[in-house]
Amino acid sequence: MEILIDNPEVEKQFREILARIRGLKNGETVAQMKSMGMVYKISWGASVISLRELAKSYERNHLLALKLWNKQWRETMILATLLDEPDKLTEEQMDFWTKSFETSEIAEQSVANLYAYSKFAFVKALEWCRGKKHLVRHTGVHLMGRLAMVDKKAIDDMFEPFFEVILPLTKDPALGQILYRSLLIMANRSDQLKESCIKFLELVKDLEETQPRKLAEILLEDIAEL
Repeated sequence: MEILIDNPEVEKQFREILARIRGLKNGETVAQMKSMGMVYKISWGASVISLRELAKSYERNHLLALKLWNKQWRETMILATLLDEPDKLTEEQMDFWTKSFETSEIAEQSVANLYAYSKFAFVKALEWCRGKKHLVRHTGVHLMGRLAMVDKKAIDDMFEPFFEVILPLTKDPALGQILYRSLLIMANRSDQLKESCIKFLELVKDLEETQPRKLAEILLEDIAEL
């Protein structure tokens, strides 16, 4: 990771944010998250909506985001994705954060708030879809769908390479929901991608395993209604 020189103003903001997070404590939400398998080293139970409001009080700042991420609270990690500067993201930072994900919430917040606006987004999405860890693959698939939603400047051909790398992922039941969401978004982006998704799913439907065949059948039915 890069080494940045700290400064008093950023440190003051960092300490202020920690105090404000503590003021958003909600024990009931923490208990609910734990019951859903979302376990953090430290979580104050603040809602994402309240964290977004808190983030609006500060200018985006790369150093501040890194300090927040390193704190490793649930809330500071989400705020880091909201306050970092996309143009200052490096591939090294994106890999470091992604390999450290422990919940799908942090993975999806990182994608939606930050990764999708990085110049490395397409490269990392393809790379992560080939990853070994579940949450790395989850992040890659989610980023694929997010790019289809928000990157209006990208040409449709930029999404074609994904079909090859996600084919093996259709066999993983744990990725079924995120694959469904992302492929539906891609199919809704343009007629070209809709046709490509249909061709891909017809191929998936012919696989021997039950999981990919079921996923393909459901998606083909829903895409037909777009």
